[in-house]
Amino acid sequence: MQVLDPDPRPLDHLTLRGEATAPALTTREGPLDYAALERAVGVLAASLQARGLAPGSRVASWLPKTRMTALLPLACARAGFIHVPINPVLKRAQVAHILADSGASLLITGAARIATLEPGDCPADCAPLNEEEGAALLAEADALGPSAADPDDLAALLYTSGSTGRPKGVMLSHANLWLGAVSVAHYLGLAPQDRVLGVLPLSFDYGQNQLLSTWAAGAEVIPLDYLSARDVIRAVERHDVTTLAGVPPLWVQLIEAVWPPAAALSLRRLTNSGGRLPASVIRRMREVFPAAEIFPMYGLTEAFRSTFLDPALVDTHPDSIGTAIPFAEIIVARPDGTETAPGEAGELVHAGPLVAKGYWNDPARTAERFKPAPPSSRYDGIAVWSGDTVRRDEQGLLYFVSREDAMIKTSGNRVSPTEVEEAAVASGFVAEAVALGVADDRLGEAIALVVRPNGEKREAELRHYLKHELPNFMQPGPIVWRAELPKNPNGKLDREKLRQELMA
Repeated sequence: MQVLDPDPRPLDHLTLRGEATAPALTTREGPLDYAALERAVGVLAASLQARGLAPGSRVASWLPKTRMTALLPLACARAGFIHVPINPVLKRAQVAHILADSGASLLITGAARIATLEPGDCPADCAPLNEEEGAALLAEADALGPSAADPDDLAALLYTSGSTGRPKGVMLSHANLWLGAVSVAHYLGLAPQDRVLGVLPLSFDYGQNQLLSTWAAGAEVIPLDYLSARDVIRAVERHDVTTLAGVPPLWVQLIEAVWPPAAALSLRRLTNSGGRLPASVIRRMREVFPAAEIFPMYGLTEAFRSTFLDPALVDTHPDSIGTAIPFAEIIVARPDGTETAPGEAGELVHAGPLVAKGYWNDPARTAERFKPAPPSSRYDGIAVWSGDTVRRDEQGLLYFVSREDAMIKTSGNRVSPTEVEEAAVASGFVAEAVALGVADDRLGEAIALVVRPNGEKREAELRHYLKHELPNFMQPGPIVWRAELPKNPNGKLDREKLRQELMA
């Protein structure tokens, strides 16, 4: 593993972190070692510059996980452009919003996707570039050398999924992305011999970080588009993968699948973000992947990653989100900015160099979330006030309570949906669960529980278990059984879609 480096560099210098002949990237087009990775980034950067785009132009990509898709974050940074990765599962209207909002000057995508766009979807000066033509850019002869960009310059706009409104473009600098990569590589203990399977979308902050943190460690990354758990298992088996990241719905699929023993044993490191893992899921992960350490993590796109839980504490503190990652300062604050006492709930505030630069073209929403750090912070300047409620125990471990806007207010009580969901999954009768507040004349809000059964539907047994485990005011009213629960573009359970369906 590379030594923890607190000084950011231009993002494209990550190609220089590995040994020249060591494997760096494997995609459907084949493998690249670090020398070939550096050459390919330079060629793509030179080809993009040759298109005559102005410095700071936004270059959007709406692509599956190809070699070029993996190279674009570094190539755009080297060329002096701002990369705007778009999740390939998004549809025309969402893509049109991102292109217009970012003011993209170039869109690289496939011919089939270009055909779905309507007149006016691209800004007037945005020229779509067919994916096949784009791939030809990698065959050019000229190459740019490593850039001398200011680490504070913008390198990327990552658009949030937009489940609660139109997607917002989070502005990330070279320093944000560089230090995030170094931080994750350090606390995961990634080493040059590791092979990281990248199953998360590259438009997702942690999906992109899987590329960058792997290269920060001099290791190999294998980006994968998958349709089922079986696709992931085959890739782990084929590439002898050591490291795998996921979100809770994916882990549920993977622990329900049948794994060849050798593939399961090759995994040494499992990381989770995008929601807390229920204790029952962690226990099953231990059974399926006995050689792997489990790293639960908490983060938000506006600061990338805030905390992780030491694998040694997962069994004794399974509900904790851990402590601050390297380069992050985490404060639990009261509304007046003073720090809470141990056990007292407050807002999670993230300060330090991982904090993004705000929302692109949105000063009003930027001012709501990016505010001066609390007086106790050791950092001057702006912090991210997350809107998430957490508490810190006497040992310094953090525990997620809820998002303020997600709390269910029923019979005068404030209920965290997470508690109800985890109890449902812990019953053994439910594989996945989402708890939502629905309008109720008597209670203010009633608790609706949407679940995917673990086998046969057993509502009477589930209700009996919940009555034993939860107080009366936390008992669900309607329980809706679904064969599948909808996911958002980043693979997380889509609460907003379920809410809309319940209200229809």
